[in-house]
Amino acid sequence: MGSAREAAMLTLTACERQGAWSDGYLKKVLREQKLDRREAALAAHLSYGVLQNKLLLDWHLEAFSKSPLDKLDVRVLCNLRVALYQLLFLDKIPCSAAVNEAVELTKKHCRNPRAAGMVNGILRSVLRQEKLSAPDFPDKEKSLSIKYSHPAWLVGRFVAELGPDGAEALLAANNEQPPTTAQVNTLHTNFAELRVELQQAGVTARPHPWLTDCLLLSGTGNLERLPAFQQGKFYIQDAAARLAVRVANIAPGSRVLDCCAAPGGKSFAAAIDMKNQGQIISCDIHPHKIRLMEAGRNRLGLSIIEPQLQDATECQTEWLERFDVVLVDVPCSGLGIIRKKPDIRYKHEAAIDGLPRIQQTILDNCSQYVRRGGVLVYSTCTLLRQENEGVVEAFLKTHPQFCIESFDLPEIGLQPGRMTFWPHVHGTDGFFIAKLRREGGAV
Repeated sequence: MGSAREAAMLTLTACERQGAWSDGYLKKVLREQKLDRREAALAAHLSYGVLQNKLLLDWHLEAFSKSPLDKLDVRVLCNLRVALYQLLFLDKIPCSAAVNEAVELTKKHCRNPRAAGMVNGILRSVLRQEKLSAPDFPDKEKSLSIKYSHPAWLVGRFVAELGPDGAEALLAANNEQPPTTAQVNTLHTNFAELRVELQQAGVTARPHPWLTDCLLLSGTGNLERLPAFQQGKFYIQDAAARLAVRVANIAPGSRVLDCCAAPGGKSFAAAIDMKNQGQIISCDIHPHKIRLMEAGRNRLGLSIIEPQLQDATECQTEWLERFDVVLVDVPCSGLGIIRKKPDIRYKHEAAIDGLPRIQQTILDNCSQYVRRGGVLVYSTCTLLRQENEGVVEAFLKTHPQFCIESFDLPEIGLQPGRMTFWPHVHGTDGFFIAKLRREGGAV
């Protein structure tokens, strides 16, 4: 029988060695070790907590380790990070328990007979310190990078966009735990009834501060066990992503194409706005994601959604100028959802810089499917200008038949055709929306 700390250590080791995504690998470890609900929750907390603070943890560890951290066995290093995270951030776990289990896990997973003694020595040295110093360098960006555990290149980009204070607010927000955001399926229930039902099931459900038919949930446990979920009365989607559909003002009876649809949230939102009248073709390139969208469609009772296997970079001639609304939520760096997926921040800058070319290809291709007078919505869950405004501006220069169109957002106001949502400002995922109208024909 494993433990939460061991599950976290194994997950973090896989992230370092194999480039595994923490959420997927952690689920695998939890299945294998058959941890109870409480231990599983702690394992998740430790895994994500370490990833949120990895650079800071390593900065502290370097002050106590006689060996360079990159020379340590990766299992030992991840074990030290898990233990130090507990010592620095978790008040309810006794320090002795954190240290003792770290030593035992080192003995279990590391062949070096001296490794356990080193781990014990480092952690005991930490405990003897009354207070660990905070990173404070003459270089403000370096201090922010260590304090909030974001790579220096990413901090530099955020500072260039928001200034030092705005960037720090964003970095702090990225290390917070976001609420679970649920959208009401108004075809099956209403906001008030769903809220009461969820509260009776032991779930805390608060109204979203500015988006109607939206609830902020906590204390959910496994969402899929809830009768309201099983009966299709709600689905999970961030408020900003919901607005990416709302700005299109899709009328019942419309023909809609969702080009990069999985896991299906925008298609679900569009079907609800359309009162399940019309047609939505929802595309993805992965067969397992098609099955995922089919399951969501069936659970929510949204029969107008037709999931199809389709590459958004390849032209479907039978779709040319056939759709009233085309939603293009392109693959992106995902830097707007760091607070949900903390390992995203450690992506390599070079890999990210190649994305606008792919995004431009998808947007160019899918724009052909918009009928004259129809709407094209481009969106991403990133915060980098090169993937957002840069792609839209390049598109408009080469597609004069499209123009930017303003849209109104609840509690936010009129926007000039494009909008970036910031976690520290709007309480949403980082998200970008642009609304374009194809000229000619009836609106």
